[in-house]
Amino acid sequence: MGKRVGVLMGGWGEEREISLKTGEAVVAALEALGHTVTRVFAGPGLDRALRAADLDVAFLSLHGRMGEDGRVQGLLELLEIPYTGSGVLASALAMDKPMAKKLFQLHNLASPRGYRVARADAGRALELHGDSGFPCVVKPAKGGSSVGLSVVHDAGALVPAVAQACRFGGEALVERFVQGQEVTVGILGDSVLGSCEVSSPREGFDYEAKYKGAGAQYFLPPRLSDTRRVNVETLALAAYRALGCRGYGRVDLMCSDTENDVVLEVNTLPGFTPTSLLPKIAARAGLDFPALVQGVLDRATRDESHVAEEGPAFAPTAPVPLRAVR
Repeated sequence: MGKRVGVLMGGWGEEREISLKTGEAVVAALEALGHTVTRVFAGPGLDRALRAADLDVAFLSLHGRMGEDGRVQGLLELLEIPYTGSGVLASALAMDKPMAKKLFQLHNLASPRGYRVARADAGRALELHGDSGFPCVVKPAKGGSSVGLSVVHDAGALVPAVAQACRFGGEALVERFVQGQEVTVGILGDSVLGSCEVSSPREGFDYEAKYKGAGAQYFLPPRLSDTRRVNVETLALAAYRALGCRGYGRVDLMCSDTENDVVLEVNTLPGFTPTSLLPKIAARAGLDFPALVQGVLDRATRDESHVAEEGPAFAPTAPVPLRAVR
């Protein structure tokens, strides 16, 4: 039987345009599958819109800050509406790239060395950079779609790049540049769907390359040996699990020319636009777009929060009088 599905799209940030494209593609697929679909445009008053929509489940088609970072997930938890994708904590950890790096390190998962720079310290970027060397990659510490990403080749370009990245969320992540093949791994549930190599003439697979063509090429499977591809996909799944993700996701990695593979980031709400990578990977695995959407919907849930049926016995005590603090 069809469900009453609210597709949350739009949002507050710089990825609104992509979110709307994702949302409309998901709406069309859900309606073709026989579900009753309501478009829910995220923004001020989202809580009221969700209460009025009378939903069985929310399909999150949001990207970036205030959508992919745990805050909307927290609202849905409070409203007791199941939703697609990862829970509150995993969403927040994946969006905060420097924090995710710390979790990767704790799980012995290789990730490029980097550091966080706050907006107030952007002018000190060279001092903070120290002997880290060039080239380096500068991007928002919390964001997606490679918005605000720069590859910096010399000291003179570092401060402007950090200032640019800080426009999106107030903090930048500066990390070592890894030369090699960029590979992204698609995950559904707790299993790898497959992987795709992205080759772009632009240095760094940035927003222009992802969503405006810019000559990007895709290789499915990646141009790697079977053994190395399996190792990369295993590393991606380990990173996904390290952050506690669920439902589905996409993990971006670099396969360096020196045979060292490193995790770049985990995307908990990857795009579903015509140019998006997860649908490409799913199609090669035998899942067409509607089947992928249904697979994501089937895994919608909420964080577990059990209340003990029987707690320890206790006797209420008299209230303790408050004393004025001088």
